[in-house]
Amino acid sequence: MTTSTAVAVIGAAGRMGSAACAAIENAADLTLVGRYDAGDALGDLGGAQVAVDFTVPDSSPANVAHCVEHGIHAVVGTTGWTAERLEKLEEQLAEHDSVGVLIAPNFAIGALLMMSFAQQAARFYESVEIVETHHPAKVDAPSGTAARTAGLIARARADAGLGPVPDATASDPDGARGAQIDGIRVHAQRLRGRVAHQEVSFGGEGEALTIRHDSFDRASFMPGVLAGVRAIPDHPGLTVGLEHFLGLD
Repeated sequence: MTTSTAVAVIGAAGRMGSAACAAIENAADLTLVGRYDAGDALGDLGGAQVAVDFTVPDSSPANVAHCVEHGIHAVVGTTGWTAERLEKLEEQLAEHDSVGVLIAPNFAIGALLMMSFAQQAARFYESVEIVETHHPAKVDAPSGTAARTAGLIARARADAGLGPVPDATASDPDGARGAQIDGIRVHAQRLRGRVAHQEVSFGGEGEALTIRHDSFDRASFMPGVLAGVRAIPDHPGLTVGLEHFLGLD
């Protein structure tokens, strides 16, 4: 007899939250036991073993802390998890060593492959920039995926002994060159009709390599969400990035 995992969704009325609820309800090995939104008392989250958080950066840390205190594993798709927030979460998890938390900048399998390929390519190219595009209702920029991709690329470049990305720009009062994350330029677009898209462009003498991923529908994220929900009970502590559960790390 197959045992069903009880799952609650925090941020259930949002675009990602509602899609997650539907995916969980359609999974034979999972049971949706609660839908929670802003203003709802979380309590024991309906007896959930795992909680999925798709809220906003200002509320997600408190939601996750509540889960950890109640011994509930958490799968988090909300962005805005700074190094300071992650450090505080790790300190909390050290006091609840049976609880697992997954912070996932992206759940789309193609996006994870895109990041993995970009990390592999980074050591071969002198130049690299990232362009991410999302819908105009997204509240943060750059996206968590773009920030993580930049970090992975920067680490690969450092391991390969590469110096700074060449850029002779001396004047940019309006910020046309975009943000810098770990020394990698990241540009964010917000366009009506888009969902989630990212392009990583590499340049070398006489050649270019472009790695691109497009999510046209939020359904693209759901296999990754379900994979995270199924895996997190077996991974106590903090995991950043779903790739660690898929053999892509």
